Parts: sequence; structure tokens; C-alpha cells
Amino acid sequence: MRLITALLQRRALRPIALVVLLLASGQSGAADVPDDFYRAEFVILERIVDPAGIAEQMAGREVPATPDTSETLMAVSQDGQARSTLKLVPANELSLNAAAQRLEASGRYRVLMRAGWYQAFPPDYQGAPLRVSVGPWLDGLNQRAVEGTITIDRKRYLHVDVNLNHWTVDDAPSLSDGIYQAPQRKLVTWIHENRRMRSEEIHFLDSPTIGVLIFFKKVGED
Repeated sequence: MRLITALLQRRALRPIALVVLLLASGQSGAADVPDDFYRAEFVILERIVDPAGIAEQMAGREVPATPDTSETLMAVSQDGQARSTLKLVPANELSLNAAAQRLEASGRYRVLMRAGWYQAFPPDYQGAPLRVSVGPWLDGLNQRAVEGTITIDRKRYLHVDVNLNHWTVDDAPSLSDGIYQAPQRKLVTWIHENRRMRSEEIHFLDSPTIGVLIFFKKVGED
């Protein structure tokens, strides 16, 4: 965490230009910007470590069922096509890019996903879970290594509920009669955390093998 703190403290966050906001939202002027309108940004990273020992620590953990949802933050198919039900802004425009680049430059992390969008989050907003499916493709399991959901709610404050599981393939040994078992999933680690958000602060949620950078900015505030 000391490395993370040092890297994030050196960030230089670029202010959001109102012109970009109006183009993205289709509004015609500043007076049309709705109240409680935010720029939401997420970056998912993988920590470059040997997962073998970590997976053993997770043995026997019961993984909560992933909720059914029709909304997707980012899901990458087997052929590498990324899909989202949100109107994402270009990844190179994200304020989190500087922090993500510094983490990658440290040699200890690789970026798996970058996504940002504009949305109103009024009081008592209850968001649908947003599906996440990123990372290396796991042959034989028909899924990505990092799977789960991210949910945004607001009561008095914005809250983000992150439920991500990091999987690997547990290769089954061949049986004596020559029949092979199908590959099985092995849980490496997870992030199951609910965090209150503060506008214009970078939040970092992490586990031994994956991390999530989160950033919100209320549009229209100086």
C-alpha cells in the first residue's frame, strides 16, 4: 500500500471540460446539466505475482452467487471483443490514466480494464449490478479470469459495492482408465468490499492479486 499511496499522491488530475460533457450528454448548454451529474471512472488491475500460494489460502471459501443483471460495465468475449451497456468515454480521456500508468510503470501491475462514463446519481439512487468479465481467457472454463459485479448506490453519499472474483484453472490429473476430468475453477482471491466515495478522490480497493481504482467527479463543481 505504501507504493500505491506514493504513486497516487503524485497524480495531476485534469479537470473535466464542460464542452466534452455537453458533447457526451447531448445537452445544449450549461443550464441543462442535471443536478448530481458525475463522471464515474474505474480501472481494474492485476498484481504481477505468483498466484499459486495465494490460491491455497482461498481453498474452501464459499463464493457468493453473482447476481443476474442485464447491465454490463465491461465484458470481453473469447475473441477479445469488449462490450458495455454504458456509453463509455474514450479510455485515453480518463483522469485515472496517470495513476494507472504509474502503477504499470512500477512493474508490479498490469491494467485489465479502463472505463468511464457520465451519469446522474441522485439521492436514493439504487443502481443495477454492472457485470465485469476481464483478464486472461481461461481455456476449458469459457470465462475470463476476473468475473463479478460492481454496483453504485447513493443515499446521502455515493457508495460503490465491488464483488470481483479472481479465478484460475485447476488442472485435473488423468484417471487410471485413461479418462480425463474437465478443468475445474480454482479461486485465487477476491475483492468483496463496499466503500463510501468522496468526489475528486482516488479510491483504491485491493487484494493480493487484483486491485480497483475508482474516481468520481461531480460535474459543475469548481
